[in-house]
Amino acid sequence: MLNNVLFYNVKTHILFVSRLNKYASIQHKQDHKNMTIRSRVLGWGTYVPPRIVTNQDLTKFMDTSHEWIVERTGIEQRHWADEGESGAGMAAKAAKQALAEAQIEADEIDMIIYATLSPDVDFPGSGVFLQRELGLRPIPVLDIRQQCSGFIYGLSIADNFIKTGMNKKIMVVGSEIHSTGLDMSTQGRDVTSLFGDGAGVAIVGVSDDPEMGILSSHIYADGTDAECLWLEKPGSKYFPRISHEDIDLGLHYPKMQGQKVFKNAVTRLPQVILESLEANNYSIDDLNMLIPHQANLRINEFVAKKLKLDGTRVHNNIQKYGNTTAATIPLCFSEAVEQGKIKRGDLVCCAAFGAGLTWGSVLMRY
Repeated sequence: MLNNVLFYNVKTHILFVSRLNKYASIQHKQDHKNMTIRSRVLGWGTYVPPRIVTNQDLTKFMDTSHEWIVERTGIEQRHWADEGESGAGMAAKAAKQALAEAQIEADEIDMIIYATLSPDVDFPGSGVFLQRELGLRPIPVLDIRQQCSGFIYGLSIADNFIKTGMNKKIMVVGSEIHSTGLDMSTQGRDVTSLFGDGAGVAIVGVSDDPEMGILSSHIYADGTDAECLWLEKPGSKYFPRISHEDIDLGLHYPKMQGQKVFKNAVTRLPQVILESLEANNYSIDDLNMLIPHQANLRINEFVAKKLKLDGTRVHNNIQKYGNTTAATIPLCFSEAVEQGKIKRGDLVCCAAFGAGLTWGSVLMRY
């Protein structure tokens, strides 16, 4: 009889402890959820120079045609900066628009992340010139050089700084002036026809809803084929950094092995897009909109077909702006918002691929 009572008490105690532990686990998860800091894009801003350069305009400098460029790239025109315009100056115009949309003051920004492959000067980085132009107080300014993937890297960095509680409002910038460094001869047409100038800014801050905001970011690099898309000179590993012979050979102009870049892009982009969805227990069917880097319309069409995404769930604007490298994602995203293609609460993936080779994605519940 006594043994039965002891067994019953032990069994009851074990059941009680088990239920208590289960309740504690649920409560811990709920408390952790309540404590989770998530970042969110509070506002977008963009700027492109007013000067439009059509494909027909390029025929004045090189042996090409509108049809040739459209067939290979999808690009119909691009914007090029006027003399005296700077990347930081363009970024400042986009930043003011982003601040207004986010309904915050400039002095609330506590960090700038500035992505570009075309800095205004060799050093310092362009971020401090933007900071000065906006009249911001002393704050950290980070310049990053991930080329076409720069804005994705910037969003990833901002997201993680905010998640740790180190920052509250971060300005992520992509700004490029390509036009002053392109080969305007027939020899350079494959590259020159691709690029445009422009700037885009996102204000990233703390989300007031733990279900909304950046869900995850996934960034990569593989330098195996770094030389298939690069600008070799001037470079500090050379002495002198550039010579008259180098200039005669055109080594100060960007070079690209187009087929190799295309093959890598159409492989890596679908992989990293699906990775972001799977990491958050979503499928491609759940995705409301894909904002891909605007390097080549043919790449984006190939990726969309591979993912079985119809045209209503992919936004492209390379036709109007060309490849603005670090600025393409904000230029494309903000336009999709303006056109009503993206609404608050939509599941949106941004993905990019570029020189390095680098690539990445950011999935957000916008």
